[in-house]
Amino acid sequence: MRNEGLSRRGLFGAGAALAASVITGCAAAQGDSAAPEVTPGSSSATPLAGGPPGAAPITGGPSGAAPASARPISTVAAPPAVSPAAVAARHAGTRPHAWGVDLPGITSGFPAAGKQLALTFDACGGPGNGEIDQALIDLLVAERVPATLFLNKRWVDADPGRVQRLAANPLFELASHGVAHKPLSVTGRAAYNIAGTASAEEAVHEVWANHERLLELTGRAPRFFRAGTAHYDDVAVAIVNELGEIPLGFTVNADFGATASATQVQRAMSAAAPGGIVLAHMHRPKSGTAAGMAAAIPALRASGFTFVHL
Repeated sequence: MRNEGLSRRGLFGAGAALAASVITGCAAAQGDSAAPEVTPGSSSATPLAGGPPGAAPITGGPSGAAPASARPISTVAAPPAVSPAAVAARHAGTRPHAWGVDLPGITSGFPAAGKQLALTFDACGGPGNGEIDQALIDLLVAERVPATLFLNKRWVDADPGRVQRLAANPLFELASHGVAHKPLSVTGRAAYNIAGTASAEEAVHEVWANHERLLELTGRAPRFFRAGTAHYDDVAVAIVNELGEIPLGFTVNADFGATASATQVQRAMSAAAPGGIVLAHMHRPKSGTAAGMAAAIPALRASGFTFVHL
């Protein structure tokens, strides 16, 4: 997939009134009083399949092969050698002119071949956000649903073996959710009371340090980046692109920062359209995400949707 020429889509399912809750659940520990009052669905939190680091990887089925629907829509050429310092220097002092979750240069959908939908899940990391929603992962494996997993460096560092086991499953592509889960800015601009990166140099670090960490752990550099809170300014978007990653947005806000009930997740997913990118979360096992997806995935398949990697 490339950024150029992709159709732009508004927020599906959640609507404008719920858009303000996107990813706020990443910033506070589960059960934080600042989170919206919703009734989360229940899901069991069992140990990650495959056991401790060094054990057999999670498998997607008897053969371990990826389903046909998991083939990437397109490939991205390997970027040339990148100098993070040069990127930071090139944008030092540049004034941004735009801010948001859907700017030019952010991929917020893809040209679908039929009724295709891409699922993405964020793992935000930090205090209270270092768990894994094992019921969700088990569901994706059992249903053989490909997904792109956006991992924050704090979540990665909390259990590197867990990351390696996820990387070993061909159903999952690992992507970057930054270092400190900050909105990507060059002026410190905040989203949902979370201060953004304050300079071009800090924005480069937010992207590049996790790029290197994921490459070190898995042997593969991430192709995609999603900022904390999914907010960027236009200079930050340029920085991500110049560092060789694709800034990703979303079209379906499925779980409102892992605060939604299972019913709310199912309802948001029912509004998905072909070429959509679903945003949900994988670090809160007590949320309604897994139960909502368990209801939504069969219903979408029954209506003709297939799930694909980006």
